[in-house]
Amino acid sequence: MESCLNVQVSRDMLAPFRQNVLRRGRELYRDLPWRRTTDPYEIWISEVMLQQTQVSRVDGRWQRWLERFPTVDALATAQTADVLDEWQGMGYNRRALSLLKAAKAVSDGGGRMPCEAADLVALPGIGPATAAGIRAFAFDLPSVYLETNVRAVLLHELYPDAAQVPDRELLPIVEATCPQDASDPSDDPRTWYYALLDYGAYLKRVVPNPSRRSRTHVRQTKFEGSHRQKRAMVVRALLAHRGDGGGASLDSLTREVNEEEARAGRPPVQESAVAALLEELAREGFCHRDGESWLV
Repeated sequence: MESCLNVQVSRDMLAPFRQNVLRRGRELYRDLPWRRTTDPYEIWISEVMLQQTQVSRVDGRWQRWLERFPTVDALATAQTADVLDEWQGMGYNRRALSLLKAAKAVSDGGGRMPCEAADLVALPGIGPATAAGIRAFAFDLPSVYLETNVRAVLLHELYPDAAQVPDRELLPIVEATCPQDASDPSDDPRTWYYALLDYGAYLKRVVPNPSRRSRTHVRQTKFEGSHRQKRAMVVRALLAHRGDGGGASLDSLTREVNEEEARAGRPPVQESAVAALLEELAREGFCHRDGESWLV
């Protein structure tokens, strides 16, 4: 397989590429719940939940989140423990904290989600792809939305024999192919990116995942037994004590973590390691110490 370093995609290739993607998008369209709204807050939550998470897992959890925190202001006033509790099972607890911090910033600024990319990426936890998704799906504005399904389409259609394709080659193509206005509802930014997403999801089912030929592709590290899993166990143990006025002691948290480790057939975790995890989580805003007890 050849390197992509000398591969050039000419502009005369883009028109037929767009026509094909739009056609496949119409054929493969998925009527997902978050596509039935243009509310920027609801779109934002869906974009964060869909990061490295299967659509089938998000469908249901997204609705439940919105029942509990229906608006950005409702989320902004929520307790950290409640936000973390609702996020359990979605992975990467940091994202829940970032949602809470960003909601507070938006609420303090008047409660309206911004639509400009620079303003969106200034919020905690919102990167370029999430900002682009909010712009396209909530506001129908042109954006440079490069995520895994979009990469899959670009690599399959335009770089079929290339390996290690860098994003710097793909980003100009994404920018050039995105419609610049919403005057044509059959080919506006929202419709265009839905087509890319649905075609990309289809390709991953029927051919070897093209996005693996991206230079940004990183094989996901094993979660079981990892440091990240142990952090998640400590967070769950803390949440289990959130109704206790006095919180949880280091000894009880260690015991609960090791009960879970034993059920999984893994060796016990030393109390000193649990203490280090608690300190790490406290620095990030997940919990705090009150005397001999830990509270979320």
